Amino acid sequence: MSVYSVTEITRYIKDIFDNSRPLKSIFVKGEISNFRQHYSGHCYFTLKDSGATLRAVMFKSKAQFVKFTPVDGLKVVAGGYITIFERDGQYQLYVEQLLPEGVGELSLAFAQLKEKLALEGLFDEARKQTLPLLPKTVGVITSPTGAAIRDIVTVAKRRHPGVRLCLFPVQVQGNEAPGQITYALNYFNAYYPVDVIIVGRGGGSIEELWSFNDEGVVRAISQSKIPVVSAVGHQTDYTLADFAADIRAATPSQAAELVVPDARELQRYVQSLRGLLETNARSILHAKKNRLDQNMRNRIFTQPFDGIDTKRQLVDRSLQRLIELNKNIILVKRHQLNLSAEKLAMLNPLGVLARGYGIIRSQDGQIIKNVVEVRPGQQLEVRLHDGSLTTQVIAVKEDN
Repeated sequence: MSVYSVTEITRYIKDIFDNSRPLKSIFVKGEISNFRQHYSGHCYFTLKDSGATLRAVMFKSKAQFVKFTPVDGLKVVAGGYITIFERDGQYQLYVEQLLPEGVGELSLAFAQLKEKLALEGLFDEARKQTLPLLPKTVGVITSPTGAAIRDIVTVAKRRHPGVRLCLFPVQVQGNEAPGQITYALNYFNAYYPVDVIIVGRGGGSIEELWSFNDEGVVRAISQSKIPVVSAVGHQTDYTLADFAADIRAATPSQAAELVVPDARELQRYVQSLRGLLETNARSILHAKKNRLDQNMRNRIFTQPFDGIDTKRQLVDRSLQRLIELNKNIILVKRHQLNLSAEKLAMLNPLGVLARGYGIIRSQDGQIIKNVVEVRPGQQLEVRLHDGSLTTQVIAVKEDN
């Protein structure tokens, strides 16, 4: 009886898996479970159905080309090969291709990205800018050799030859296209400001139009400070660029019609404004003339001195009344002055002294009110109404 190590038996079983033609290239359908993406970019998940589960791994080199976002519960078809992972001794599916079951990969990726960006508000109408009425320079981001630029130039020059078109040539499909379109949008905003930008291409399949569903392109359109018109595909074709743009045109030709004003229509509009201005001016002048004529017939203009005489009489009356009021005020004030003068005279100490009284002060200026405040031989000053005199006390007599 032979005895094998774990490594030997595992490698033996792995060889059986590796040499099995059905397991070298196989497609397995199931529901994604326990999906996680490692920081390295590798994806690990489980495929399951009602009866079993199958471990699966998809390395970064393959996962980077998956357009949609794998999530738990999503039913998919995974293509690759099955072999043994020697370290764990478990078989697993190494996925090289991953497709959503029942719906196209790009269609699912479109729906997922649209939902994500809509939640961020990139498609909100409040973010939309209005197009300029009379643009001087229009930036065009498209292929220099496609039908789109020819249609835009033809329509723009027919409508208004004076509008300047500035082409930023880019690829409109392929791996390089999204980066070029994003760079062109940023370039116009940062270094070469124009009045409005047209970005687009002619119609095509969803794969051919996919550059205009790129997340970087959509974000660059929504962040543009310059109004952007999306002109991608035909009337039935919608891209995420259409939802992010300020205006969506069904075709490049329609974009040129929306952006470039019709010179002949502008001329007719200016003429109509001129006619309206002349009509309004004549109406205003007529109304002003009628009002002037009415004012000229007014009595103030036909008999101006009548009003002056009336006002003169009013002035005379007012002046006479003012004079009378002034006299009355003077009499009242004079009477009040006399009363105040009489009161002042009564209170004037000199008036009391004139009646024979005097004020006695000591040498230090203190008023003597009682005999006990003086002594014999003390000199005192007596203030009379017309002067003062110095006396000496001979004797002090106090009344009982």
